[in-house]
Amino acid sequence: MRYALMTEPQQGYSYQDILDAANAAKAAGFETYFRSDHYSSFPGESGQPATDCWTTLAGLARDTTGIGLGSMVSPVTFRHPGSYAKVVATVIEMAEGATIEMGVGAGWNDAEHAALGLPYPDTVERVDRMEDQLAIIRGLWDGPDGWSYKGRYYTVEDAIFRPRGPRPNVIVGGVGKPRSCRLGAQYADEYNISSSTPAEVVEIKGRLEAACKKVGRDPATLTVSVMAGILVGRDEADVAQRTQRQVAIFGDDTAAAEQWLDARRDRWILGTPEAARARIAEYVDTGIDRLLFQDFLPRDLDHIAIMGELIG
Repeated sequence: MRYALMTEPQQGYSYQDILDAANAAKAAGFETYFRSDHYSSFPGESGQPATDCWTTLAGLARDTTGIGLGSMVSPVTFRHPGSYAKVVATVIEMAEGATIEMGVGAGWNDAEHAALGLPYPDTVERVDRMEDQLAIIRGLWDGPDGWSYKGRYYTVEDAIFRPRGPRPNVIVGGVGKPRSCRLGAQYADEYNISSSTPAEVVEIKGRLEAACKKVGRDPATLTVSVMAGILVGRDEADVAQRTQRQVAIFGDDTAAAEQWLDARRDRWILGTPEAARARIAEYVDTGIDRLLFQDFLPRDLDHIAIMGELIG
């Protein structure tokens, strides 16, 4: 099983905080450090710093060694397909051999778009644009010089794409809806399942296999991963202390925040090492290829160290 750490730097991380988290992830034994791509601060206090995802990943490409880097995931509403491909190609060149992974998504938070004057079309159009983006990303890297494409919203003419190093791992995320399964099967190297119980993961894997077969792809060539929230401690007291901090982040109404966490207990990795390892084993038993730990406790580097003890 492969493991990665995913953090939410829009919770007020500075670049130094992001670098510290990436280095902690490497020390803990994670193969990849992912960060979210958001422009507004949440969950928790609003108005905190929310840095640009790929600008900070470019910095990490120069300031870290021995760990892969990626976004989970970058919305098409932030990232024009051609520009996004150029940015990632540049980060790959800067990384000097480190693995770079690019998540592709449709976006969902309309408020952060409005706050920066970014268009936010309806869901159908956003997913249509995402499909164009996936086709363009694959074409720019995999197609010949002079490659062209006419999509629903974007057109490429006679592309000469440089630098064109190794194509990054392209990730589509979702919860197994029909169109996301098709897009994953048709364009992605990896499909990341989020917010799902182990039993749901098994069902979604079945849908992905069917989608692959429908487009003539060997399902074994599609990496399947899971992103699961994590909240762990070395003992019950440690867990209780972190739980208190976690629910405080999710709102002043403690009862409502605790209900929010309770509703996720069947799909988060929670508790002491024994309980956490049992949940990890449930995900491993589904046959996935990789497990991403989604961490909502900013700057708690000991939390990351404990995760390393779980996978070591």
